[in-house]
Amino acid sequence: MGLYAWRMSVTVRTVFEQNREALQLAWLTGEAGADRNAAPGSTEPADLVGYLNLIHPNRIHVFGNAELAYTARIGTARCAALNEDLICARPPAVIVADGVQPPADLIGHASAAGLPVLGTPLPAARVIEFLRVYLSKAIAPTCTMHGVLMDVLGMGVLISGESGLGKSELALELISRGHGLVADDVVEFARIAPHAIEGRCPPLLRDLLEVRGLGLLDIRTIFGETAVRRKMTLKLIVHLVRRSTMEDAYERLPLEALTEDVLGLAIPKVVIPVAAGRNLAVLTEAAVRSTILQLRGFDTTGDFLARQRKLIESQA
Repeated sequence: MGLYAWRMSVTVRTVFEQNREALQLAWLTGEAGADRNAAPGSTEPADLVGYLNLIHPNRIHVFGNAELAYTARIGTARCAALNEDLICARPPAVIVADGVQPPADLIGHASAAGLPVLGTPLPAARVIEFLRVYLSKAIAPTCTMHGVLMDVLGMGVLISGESGLGKSELALELISRGHGLVADDVVEFARIAPHAIEGRCPPLLRDLLEVRGLGLLDIRTIFGETAVRRKMTLKLIVHLVRRSTMEDAYERLPLEALTEDVLGLAIPKVVIPVAAGRNLAVLTEAAVRSTILQLRGFDTTGDFLARQRKLIESQA
């Protein structure tokens, strides 16, 4: 299975353009630094943007009413030193919130150093919350994988396997049974949260399913709006293999659950051998139902082993 991972970068200019209307942003000074990386350090939301704090320089600093009151209280000399320390720390940008008038000394230092300073009338807390969500998604680790991403019983399922094993045919059968298509052939994944990987379809392939002998099928047109999904959170990988591969490389009754690493997160995985006469759609639905039960705390294999152990002990 092909997997290519990367971490996106986003500039201050991009942050401004994509959030200008939502946050009512305006340039105050420092347009020369618009191409600075808006998230040069950690990918954790709390480290991406926050209140003015020089202990954490590599993030977007938000300057509001509290910061304005603090700078007025500490005096001109200490305020000038604070501004110099801020400039030397080279943060991505400063956002002046709460509709306050930024200190002239801050604007002067920022203009000379090319430090982007943006203004907004919105409350500082709202700006921080909004930008943390935006940046965590914008720079989320991403990858592309080969397979078909489906919505089966409300669960994001990636059907993977070698070419020619019938992944697209299985997807078509699942769609005819009322399930939904997200992406075929190329699936884009992003780790949008510590325990969540979201899958989408590239715009070029949206709504399309390629089936050998039939060519490209427009699933939305053929089956209707309810047959496609815009995105799904990946919860299960169904890996199709040839029967010979199953016998050589996998146990028939594995004692431990199989998983596959996707962007650093272990995703449950089931392996289904492909053979004539096997109903792969029914097997996939059964695998999804079993995974749902496991997520709810049911362990069928563990219960069986416990029964077996109890029987052996009773006969000893």
